[in-house]
Amino acid sequence: MDRAADVTGALAGRRPRHYCRTVMSRFVRALRLRCPHCGGGPIFVTWSRLLPNCPVCGLGLERGEEGYWLGAYFFNLMAVETVFSVWVLAFLIWTWPSPPWQLFQITTIVLMVVFPFLFFPFSKTLFLAFDLLVRPATDEDFVVPHEEARNLRRGQPS
Repeated sequence: MDRAADVTGALAGRRPRHYCRTVMSRFVRALRLRCPHCGGGPIFVTWSRLLPNCPVCGLGLERGEEGYWLGAYFFNLMAVETVFSVWVLAFLIWTWPSPPWQLFQITTIVLMVVFPFLFFPFSKTLFLAFDLLVRPATDEDFVVPHEEARNLRRGQPS
């Protein structure tokens, strides 16, 4: 019994206590459209175009693989499917027993065309945050930052 628990703990790779906080901070930074590594930014030139590197920490935002942004497209697809599922369920519950099908069709088409464009920059930063958790940044991922990095810790002077 104890041996099984030891093996399970070893396979699970015990995480430090601050790991959950690190995960959440990376995703919160990504949702703010900031660099998931340091929180610096802005990292978008336009709504759909990222800078090559974070202006604060110098992290390369395209991590050097062909087809890297397929993961961001996947995040966008999952978000659209989630919105669609919630929309269908909520609409049918709200209007049952006689849903207005024409309103449903028009609203669904508009929602499915507009939402992917609105969510696109978030999918890029969220995928970058996920990628940094799976494959942590190394020295090769950084370039010299263009401006001096500020201290981002709370309670410490800049």
